[in-house]
Amino acid sequence: MTLYPIVIHKDPDSDYGVTVPDLPGCFSAGVTMEEAMAMAQEAILGHIETLLMDSQPIPEMLPIEAHMSDEFYADGIWAVIEVDLSVLAVAVQPHA
Repeated sequence: MTLYPIVIHKDPDSDYGVTVPDLPGCFSAGVTMEEAMAMAQEAILGHIETLLMDSQPIPEMLPIEAHMSDEFYADGIWAVIEVDLSVLAVAVQPHA
């Protein structure tokens, strides 16, 4: 299992939004925080699967503290999502 830090945002008239700082462009949302976190797991797997299929490297993960100092995430709620990347080992065969 791999642990990815995520930041959850919630505006008064919106769903919960999730950003994965270590995977630029990877985000998700959900009506509840629980749903948003579950959708974040799917988004992470889908994002990594796309990177592998396109023969792109998976970005290096940084310590959560490195992201917490970023002003963009100042109003967010931090959490860590556990993702089983082994499910991609069979499903993904990168282009040669």
